[in-house]
Amino acid sequence: MAEDAPDILLTKERIAQRVAELAAQISAEHRGGELLVVGVLNGAFVFMADLIRALTVPCSVDFVRLASYSGCESCGQVRITKDLETPVAGRDLLVVEDIVDTGLTLSWLVEALRVRQPASLKVCAFLDKKERRKVPFEADYVGFAIPDRFIVGYGLDYNERYRYLPDVCVLRDTAS
Repeated sequence: MAEDAPDILLTKERIAQRVAELAAQISAEHRGGELLVVGVLNGAFVFMADLIRALTVPCSVDFVRLASYSGCESCGQVRITKDLETPVAGRDLLVVEDIVDTGLTLSWLVEALRVRQPASLKVCAFLDKKERRKVPFEADYVGFAIPDRFIVGYGLDYNERYRYLPDVCVLRDTAS
């Protein structure tokens, strides 16, 4: 491994097991229906791809991209930089996000989507850092609760690096 390689927090095997468990739970709760799965770009794309392949209910897919970060810190202002192309009124939505941190971005997105009148709206977050919450927010489905460390891999990045890692890893130093 390279000298700056991050430390593994969650192995690809543990991730695969948890994704299968989440997909089974979501599928059971939506049996007989069809989901519109909304991925939040960029970080959620790997998790979402694995999740939808494990679902046993029909689903269609769309993406939204939001901006709320400046470097490694959330600035608290959320804006849509890529909106959904699929109408959501009357549909069962499942928003898929990589991580719930402050809760600001997801609470803003949920409210923005509710205005569009979906039949139902649930959030599936791969990771949850509860100790960083600035607003009350609870995802309906959570892959893993993790400590307040800067993590990368499995789609998550640091300055667009490390997304390709199959494991979730903790960076030793984010000052570089």
